[in-house]
Amino acid sequence: MSAEAFILDGYVDEPACLGVPPYISPYIRTVAGVLAAHRYAVHYLTIDQLRNDPHHLNTLDASDLVVMIAGVTVPGKYLGGTPATLTEIQQIGTALRHPKTLIGGPIGFGYSPQGGQKAAKQAIAGFDAVLEGPVAEALDEFLRGNEPRGVLDYSRSDAWSTAGSGIIREHPNFPFVMCEIETARGCPHGAYGGCSFCTEPFYGSPKYRSISGIAEEVKALSSHGARHFRIGRQPDILAYGAGSGEYPAPEPEKIEALFSSVRAAAPNLTTLHIDNTNPATIARHEEPAREALEAIVRHHTSGDVAAFGMETADPAVIAANNVKAQPDEGSRAIEIVNEVGGMRRDGIPHLLPGLNFVCGLSGETEKTYELNEQFLARVLDAGLLVRRVNIRQLMPFEGTPAYTSNTLGKFDRRFRAFKERVRTTFDLPMLKRVFPLGTVLHQVIVEVESFPLGRCCTR
Repeated sequence: MSAEAFILDGYVDEPACLGVPPYISPYIRTVAGVLAAHRYAVHYLTIDQLRNDPHHLNTLDASDLVVMIAGVTVPGKYLGGTPATLTEIQQIGTALRHPKTLIGGPIGFGYSPQGGQKAAKQAIAGFDAVLEGPVAEALDEFLRGNEPRGVLDYSRSDAWSTAGSGIIREHPNFPFVMCEIETARGCPHGAYGGCSFCTEPFYGSPKYRSISGIAEEVKALSSHGARHFRIGRQPDILAYGAGSGEYPAPEPEKIEALFSSVRAAAPNLTTLHIDNTNPATIARHEEPAREALEAIVRHHTSGDVAAFGMETADPAVIAANNVKAQPDEGSRAIEIVNEVGGMRRDGIPHLLPGLNFVCGLSGETEKTYELNEQFLARVLDAGLLVRRVNIRQLMPFEGTPAYTSNTLGKFDRRFRAFKERVRTTFDLPMLKRVFPLGTVLHQVIVEVESFPLGRCCTR
């Protein structure tokens, strides 16, 4: 009989504000592939399933190996899955007596329960080993009898991603599950210091997956019933395969090849969206960026979001934190994405910017919030479309400049006022602009949340 292994998923990549189905990360599929290569019978369980039925703990304890993926890198409100808390992680590690227990993922960078607090590195009690570095590579080394430490190697992990693709069928929301597809690790901006709060520079210079490796993974996922894909896990999709420099110019032919290959690999897909896009890339390389965006629009599905890591509209904060784009560059990038992606299919805009603000950065003052509000007011007055605005408090990780240089706790009142003002004066009119009265939304997934008696059920 084969040895039995469980993957316990305590990780959620993004707060549920993107309009996508529940999510399964690349960590899960590559780990499943490694376990299969070592002849384990592989099973999958989410932390929410364990919360809802504690008897699952007995099933885990009866197995031979448990690999937990945990950690939080993006603070916010989560729906469709809530990340494992540090207390839960410690309790699980202590409670499992029979199997060999391993843990990896963003927890290696540190843990914080919410934005506005430092993510502290600390020992995880109860687990036999922590998988250091890339999880799949570290797991493979451990199962070969070596130290549980990995080095990124797409020539190995591409095969594991394909071999482990069938694990998605065990997700409790299958087939309504978003498959994040990794395209790269590392950031061009990181070699020039990187943004003060970002962990991506820890990976070094960009390393890109091959188009063939990505397409094979998508094909395998599609064969198992996956229909929802997000091309993500990179700081800037427009820089895929691009040359050197802090802000390399997009190479539209590579973007075209990537997205056409994904489309060919999953002809029955329902969702094909992107993740992060650097507004400075668009503003500094308008024509190739426009061509690259047009290539995405040719092959994706509508309702797509280009997530802009704008972070702040205060030039002083931009300078203090080596943030990517000046406010005028952010404005120009919004305009270009609107020009390329603002047309509608089935009533829904093809591709719109999503703006991310991080509060609590070094150099922040009361004026920072005024500048942020003025920037959003200009966007609204210009008649532009923005799909959503994320406002987060800084969660600094050890090893980043923001860990020791920040303004956490100094402007909490102003942060809350800014957030409330955006929700009432920007989000509502923008939502009516993006989805005007009469718009029909198809294949909608409804999230149900229970509220205490007497609490209003509106957001």
